[in-house]
Amino acid sequence: MADLSVNYLGLKLNSPVIVSSSGLTDAVDKIVEIEKAGAGAVVLKSIFEEQLKHEANQYIVDNDYPEAEDYIRNYTRNNSVDKYLDLIEDAKKQVKIPVIASVNCVTSSEWVNFAKKIEEAGADALEVNVFFLPVNKEASSLDYEKVYCDLADELKQRLSIPVAFKLGRQFSNLTNLVNRLYHRKLDGVVLFNRFYEPDIDVDKLKLTAAEVFSTPSEIRQTLRWVGIVAGSVEDIDISASTGVHDGESVIKLLLAGASAVQVCSVLYKNGIPFLKSIINEIEVWMNKNSFNSIDDFKGKLSYRSIKDPVLYERSQFMRHFSNIH
Repeated sequence: MADLSVNYLGLKLNSPVIVSSSGLTDAVDKIVEIEKAGAGAVVLKSIFEEQLKHEANQYIVDNDYPEAEDYIRNYTRNNSVDKYLDLIEDAKKQVKIPVIASVNCVTSSEWVNFAKKIEEAGADALEVNVFFLPVNKEASSLDYEKVYCDLADELKQRLSIPVAFKLGRQFSNLTNLVNRLYHRKLDGVVLFNRFYEPDIDVDKLKLTAAEVFSTPSEIRQTLRWVGIVAGSVEDIDISASTGVHDGESVIKLLLAGASAVQVCSVLYKNGIPFLKSIINEIEVWMNKNSFNSIDDFKGKLSYRSIKDPVLYERSQFMRHFSNIH
């Protein structure tokens, strides 16, 4: 029987499939169901810095006493954080799989103060989602990337639990950034985060939100960069995310070098029990190919492992399809 266990962020997971941060992971009863369906770990729904600021501002708008602003901001922040800490503690009592906390922030300092509380609440690891939309024409790419590196330094100095950064694709040199984070002792990266994207309603002439769920075709970008980063920065763990809709997708990303794979959209569409189908597909494939463990094939097709790594670098259609008429 195939052994699906993996090591991710120094944690032992019974399977390589992780349910990513979302509304699917915001309550203990859902997390219990996720464990029963076979997930190797769960990433709790993120606590958002922007959300706390918005809630505080809503209270402040209705308040006639400016001197009360600091109290309101602190109360709102602490109340939301306390609820999040309770979720961590309750989840740890109910399930045996690793519980990974998640914070989503837009500043480099706000969340460092909460990180220790998250660790003390019993979280097995911390996934940090920091994203700065590069819209300042006066700032260089290094200015933006320095925020990630500085935050990694601060968190690793304060925490003993593993820390992973969930990254977007908008970096000038993703491999270089991951390597710099590795040298700051970061334990892992998640490739990739899926951000809010705008769309335009041409009938109403207004800006709207684009589709929130990923599609299977989005795995291609994830696959390319997991393969390249895994083959270039070998000692940092990678959790692959975005475009994962079946067991075959998980297998591809493990072959490219991922240590674990996160799923979300497919569970919104098919329900949490669909995890069993994904995991069964992996197990059937492993038995068919005589792989006894994930380590037997993990990274077998990474950038470093294949004979022609230029296949990962190829970006022009003409070079690949020049013979098509």
